[in-house]
Amino acid sequence: MDLAKKNTLAWIAITLILFPILLLLGILMRTVQANGLSAAQEWFYPFMTLHGVGMVGVWYVGAMACAERIIAKYTKPSAAISTFAIVGTTIGVVLLLVCVLIGKFAAGWYFLYPLPFKGNWPVWAATTFLLSITVLGATWLIWSLDLLRAIAQKYSISKALGWHYIGGATEPDVPPAIIISTVSLLACVACLLAGVTVLVLFDAELIAGVRNDALLVKNLTFFFGHVLVNLSLYLGVAVIYDVLPQYCDRPWKANKIVAISWNSVLAIVFMAYFHHLYMDFVQPTTFQYLGQIASYMSSLPAAVVTIFGALALVFHAKMRWTLTSALFYLALMGWAIGGVGAVIDSTIAVNSKFHNTLWVPAHFHTYMLEGLVLMVLGYYYHFVQENAKLPESWGFHKVILSMIVVGGYGFLMMFYISGANSVPRRFATYPAEVAHGASYSGFAAVFATVFFMGLLLYAIETGKRWLNVRG
Repeated sequence: MDLAKKNTLAWIAITLILFPILLLLGILMRTVQANGLSAAQEWFYPFMTLHGVGMVGVWYVGAMACAERIIAKYTKPSAAISTFAIVGTTIGVVLLLVCVLIGKFAAGWYFLYPLPFKGNWPVWAATTFLLSITVLGATWLIWSLDLLRAIAQKYSISKALGWHYIGGATEPDVPPAIIISTVSLLACVACLLAGVTVLVLFDAELIAGVRNDALLVKNLTFFFGHVLVNLSLYLGVAVIYDVLPQYCDRPWKANKIVAISWNSVLAIVFMAYFHHLYMDFVQPTTFQYLGQIASYMSSLPAAVVTIFGALALVFHAKMRWTLTSALFYLALMGWAIGGVGAVIDSTIAVNSKFHNTLWVPAHFHTYMLEGLVLMVLGYYYHFVQENAKLPESWGFHKVILSMIVVGGYGFLMMFYISGANSVPRRFATYPAEVAHGASYSGFAAVFATVFFMGLLLYAIETGKRWLNVRG
């Protein structure tokens, strides 16, 4: 077995080990909010930190691992760098576990300045957290640069971005997945550099006592985090562009519309994060308007072109429905629903009411849990089944899909209802004024458990094939 295939199998194993653990932390937190497990209340915020950072990281590397396999169909990424990414990510995860489980670091995945320096945790815990993020960011930056190197050696960046399509040419033929991956990876380099800058500023204050500008650090932090999460989704979409046609026996070709839409994303994604700073009244007003405009525009080039393209691809096709193709289709639905929730929240007049409510985790959990997660799980199953070629049971797969959909959307609906009823986010327990939030949390924990059981069934199906391929 070649090293690249071994690395993909390693990423599958890492994801299917970490995701259930992080999911159980989420169920535990919702149970605490439902006034259960009172003994675990003191762990709510450390677990929230681990759950948030862990989920963002797991699904980012999951999307990167899938995209790497797609890119490797057309170019030659370095297998050694891929192995380095596994090692670096593992070291970063271990450091994260140490600072949270031993140091009880609890600043949240967004680690907004100056919170890491102000909490009831030891300085070493904050330092270890920052070191963890540094290791992860540096590792992923090197990985991204290598994938861009591989793409540029085959196509050149201008061709990889599809600029020749925009100019009216049709040659060379560049797969849509390459165009989307190139856009995503270029933006990824920018956001990771912003993350490194934030960490340097934190270190300067920690070591030399240099006071930072809170607004600057917040802008850099949200630029880093918001762009990273969006790019994870875009890399998952790139995989769908490449793999879904195999299940409907129709090509999904790049053209001028695809090139224009995804190049637009490269500009828009850098400005959409401003919608996270509407409450910062010292932020220049122009940036606030740019945030709303960019948030609205971001749904048009990528989501609309991709979703309508997928519908056209599947419509009247001789579709081969399997666990992979169904997960891909459902993932696009989740991306669309979560995107609508995000656009609603990015409207300034609405955000002033919803910003600190559970509507915010509602929309990002939607496009992550029922969007990106399903994209990655769909490709993982596709990869192992393509290599193992074991018999499949569509009936059993429909059971898995039903549990993932019913459990997932039931869980998400509790977030949306809570947000619409003013239940605040980041509360371990709810005061009397919003006591109704506890009931929604209890239902959410039940639905999340249904999703968890569906995930276990998926892991059994994928795990059998993983073992077969691993030999």
